[in-house]
Amino acid sequence: MSEDAPTGRRFGALVPVAVFAALAALLYLALFWGDPSEIPTALKDKPVPDFVMPPVDGLQNMPGLASDDLKTGAPTIVNVWASWCGPCRVEHPVLMQLAERDDVRLVGLNYKDAPQNARRFLGTLGNPFQAVGADRTGRTAIDWGVYGVPETFIVDGNGIIRFKYVGPIAPEDIENVILPELESAKTPVSELSD
Repeated sequence: MSEDAPTGRRFGALVPVAVFAALAALLYLALFWGDPSEIPTALKDKPVPDFVMPPVDGLQNMPGLASDDLKTGAPTIVNVWASWCGPCRVEHPVLMQLAERDDVRLVGLNYKDAPQNARRFLGTLGNPFQAVGADRTGRTAIDWGVYGVPETFIVDGNGIIRFKYVGPIAPEDIENVILPELESAKTPVSELSD
């Protein structure tokens, strides 16, 4: 019996190690499984939340943004950004590239930002937006289901959210993701369910 005791203790000592290894493996898989930009939104195929945001204070010739502005009959890309957001800075040249297209309407939702910082950001990097709403409290972003910045939504011409992209848009995402989703947003939701 004395020979079995050390074996039992060794086995007992391995159980916590095995449990820890299994949990670590599960956490690792959860972190790296799938594409984080494809986090689903409960608002997909639903109307945009009602909102009215003033323009960023001091941003010349730039209107604010309201839910009615997204019901123009043509799809709109809504980008949620902030000057304090590092990935937003990385994404910004891609937004400038998108803004050069005649077939793209791009508006911004400036999230929890100081007006002077937002103005400096756009003044330094360029302003790709046709309108920018100042969401100083973050309430509008919460209503949209924003997890963090940057996030990008494609809204059809009737004000229905058709697509959500989480994280910075990369150059290759313009042709591979954003433009196809924008084209798809031109199709009425009622035709998609048929």
